[in-house]
Amino acid sequence: MHRPLLVAATLACFAAPGLAAPASVRIANESVATLCAEEDNVDLRLHSPAVRRFRVEATHPAVIGTIVQDITAPDFTDCTITDKADFRFTPRTVVMHEDDRLKVVGITFDKFWRPEQVPVTVGSRTENGFHLFQLFLKHGTAAPYEFLVMYPVDGYWRLKPRPPAHLPDIVYGTSALIGPIEVMQRPVVNLSAIRFDPATMTFQLSFRAGGSATVKVAEIDQVRVALDVTLERPVSGGPFAGLRSMYVTETNADGARVEWRAAGANRWQEAPVMDFRGGEGIEMKLTRAVPSRHNTSAPDYRFIGFAD
Repeated sequence: MHRPLLVAATLACFAAPGLAAPASVRIANESVATLCAEEDNVDLRLHSPAVRRFRVEATHPAVIGTIVQDITAPDFTDCTITDKADFRFTPRTVVMHEDDRLKVVGITFDKFWRPEQVPVTVGSRTENGFHLFQLFLKHGTAAPYEFLVMYPVDGYWRLKPRPPAHLPDIVYGTSALIGPIEVMQRPVVNLSAIRFDPATMTFQLSFRAGGSATVKVAEIDQVRVALDVTLERPVSGGPFAGLRSMYVTETNADGARVEWRAAGANRWQEAPVMDFRGGEGIEMKLTRAVPSRHNTSAPDYRFIGFAD
């Protein structure tokens, strides 16, 4: 029987009763309207001068049980994307680690929108120049399941839980940003080095802006993928995390609604993502309530467990 990968102590510190009340963060909405379904126009940023710990979760959308045909093809209708510089590279794929539980792969594309290179270390091996870093979970005789990708050059993370029984796979959609966000054509997190320990499923991130973070894969199952984040120090003067997604209409979106819960409140607040004016919360979600014709099975995202 498959069992979720859990880090019991870490999960307890986010869920155990009797601990200090969660911290509140400011949620800023920098989203802009678009007609293009391939443009990340949804831009939610989290601010706090004190927060050092939080969790990021990707969970199946509410409509996952109704999906008969998953729509995953790109849609370039009404698209004019002009911000890609297309720097050239020598393509390669490198298996950085493989055991009976986990496969770790680094990929360099033939072109990418930024020229920077970030050293990536897995165990004792270091490689430079990856544009994509993939984690695959092994389960019995089934093919390894890719549940996490991250982009070392711009600091984007994408997560997806194991698919439900009626679907062979699901797709990525929304991306998370972890660490000090800077705007360089688009929001990015500039990394100077990445180290991954397969035994503990833990990333060590070094930021070009200063400081570092630990990102631990805490949970993987058919409900969610969860990352527990600990920043070496709070991020002052800017956002410490964020979400990027796309929204054209409610039925053509990877993320359509913002849900947030304020400290002490007895109800959730919610708003269409393009109407959301920002708020304060101890939890925040980006969700979809109806099926989308773009990345139909893509997960919802949640930030919880803010603590200083």
